[in-house]
Amino acid sequence: MVRVQAEMGGKNPLVVLDDADLDVAISCALDGSYFQTGQRCTASSRLIVTEGIHDRFVKGLAERLEMLNVDHALKPTSQIGPVVDERQLEKDMSYIALGEQEGARKVVGGQRLNRETPGFYLSPTLFTETTNQMRINREEIFGPVASVIRVKNFDEALAVANDTSHGLSAGIVTTSLKYARQFQAESQSGLVMVNLPTAGLDYHVPFGGRKASSYGPREQGHYAVEFYTTVKTAYVS
Repeated sequence: MVRVQAEMGGKNPLVVLDDADLDVAISCALDGSYFQTGQRCTASSRLIVTEGIHDRFVKGLAERLEMLNVDHALKPTSQIGPVVDERQLEKDMSYIALGEQEGARKVVGGQRLNRETPGFYLSPTLFTETTNQMRINREEIFGPVASVIRVKNFDEALAVANDTSHGLSAGIVTTSLKYARQFQAESQSGLVMVNLPTAGLDYHVPFGGRKASSYGPREQGHYAVEFYTTVKTAYVS
């Protein structure tokens, strides 16, 4: 009877609505999807974008991705470091190939890179024209790969965001307080970010997800104190 906390990954959505600040949306996607080489359980791997802002968002994000410097992680000029090892790089490349086989359009990236310092370098990859049923949108890749899913409106975006077996982190970029509050309430995830990257947290508050993303009590904050505390009830006459 061992007490257990399990964190089991995610397939995290970032919703971008038509009323979003475009620069904020691109920055959130760039940070949440690609920094730390996308090797974060809270990374935004599904970019769910409403049709009114879709083309401008894709164009802007692709331009930013092409400007990123991928190199040794300790170089001051590096913005994205290498994938952790050969096995993970092969996994990333296999999912990139799978995305193309499934009919997704690779807008940018997806190439193995050579640098002065040996390592497993991969150019950050962006797919468009994807559906939520593709394997690249169902399974955790854990690399610098993200897919754009075009939707009509907020209601469809929320439904697509929740249509996953995972529920760790989710984000929305909007200037509407109404949609921000509704997303906070109805997102089936343990973490909800508004106008912020899905990856990133404060250590004094509880961390964890729903569905297949977590099991047991939350980590951090007072939940962690309770987890590591043995409660004793004593009666005295």
